[in-house]
Amino acid sequence: MKDWNQHSLLSRKEAAEYLGVKEITLAIWKSTQRYPIPIVKVGRLVKYRFGDLLEFVENRTVNKNISKDFDH
Repeated sequence: MKDWNQHSLLSRKEAAEYLGVKEITLAIWKSTQRYPIPIVKVGRLVKYRFGDLLEFVENRTVNKNISKDFDH
């Protein structure tokens, strides 16, 4: 992973690579409002804040406490 911080703006390609999906998938999610991932418009470009992607992953994570139960 690159040196991204919470405020880093990622291209659609970079965001898709981070999430493990295709660029078109992100575009479809935005147009259909399937997932509420915020975007930043820079002119005609669409950018994603890295912090928003981290929050999206955190909110979509299921069974967060299972790994803690197996540590004992």
